[in-house]
Amino acid sequence: MSSEAISRFARSHVRRATSGWQPSTNLRGDVDQARELISGEAGVVVLTGAGMSTGSGVPDYRGPDSIRATPILYHEFRHDPVARQRYWARNYQGWAVMSRAQPNEGHRALSRWEHTGSPSPLVGVISQNVDGLHEASGTRQLLTLHGRGADVICLDCARMFPRADMQQWMAALNPGVPMNDHLGPAELRPDADAEVENWQGFRVPPCPACGGMLKPDVIFFGEPVPRGRVAAAFAWCDAADVLLVAGSSLTVMSGLRFARHMNKAGKPVIIINHGATRADEFATVRLDEDTTRVLPELVGFGGTDRR
Repeated sequence: MSSEAISRFARSHVRRATSGWQPSTNLRGDVDQARELISGEAGVVVLTGAGMSTGSGVPDYRGPDSIRATPILYHEFRHDPVARQRYWARNYQGWAVMSRAQPNEGHRALSRWEHTGSPSPLVGVISQNVDGLHEASGTRQLLTLHGRGADVICLDCARMFPRADMQQWMAALNPGVPMNDHLGPAELRPDADAEVENWQGFRVPPCPACGGMLKPDVIFFGEPVPRGRVAAAFAWCDAADVLLVAGSSLTVMSGLRFARHMNKAGKPVIIINHGATRADEFATVRLDEDTTRVLPELVGFGGTDRR
């Protein structure tokens, strides 16, 4: 496939992924029915999306209050120096704000579930998020499908570096760029992106080990998820009896395939999300709820636990 064809395919993928929010019209069941499905000896695998973290102040692409955003494509980042410069200038501002986000009650409920084994064994959490909030809440049986925003990788030598170090390197190279610590919903975008007007003079540091190209260790649109990571997620689905989807519209195949896999296997699928999802038609229980509120109630920890 030519680079132009790849770009067209990726752009169509982005248009679907960032399409406008739609209300839920295919709801069924309630919290009690969902709790019955996940109680007892049934092993549960949880798939989380951006809706898990909106309660922590992290914006999403498709929520009811989301501002339309067009994320950078992997091909653009890799091959367009200007697009890459603009990306890092925006990320420099956005990451400074997003890195201060804290886990919410939904994250803490899943962590407690893992550590107590109640209301049932938790096989693991498959997260499409890159914000690190599951780790911060104490979840250990975790598969970060799209990588971790806390890490930076060199695309030439494959060395890994903390994203916090990258922030210091950019600050040193751009002493005249003021840091905006008060970005609001109108300026902040998902994945630590931010609206920045003057970025043309921004300097991007190279890899300190080899001088190569640095990139956040997250999956960009148009970039494949590593096969081993996908295989591990499917293995968790096969080991589980129930799939619980929390805060994902399942708009892109990256997450939808696991819901379809469980449905094909005849296993219950519970979906908790504000707005329609692509798996609503076959969900066993479909709730239009805030994960921050309903997850503690669902797993029996109320809403007051603080790790």
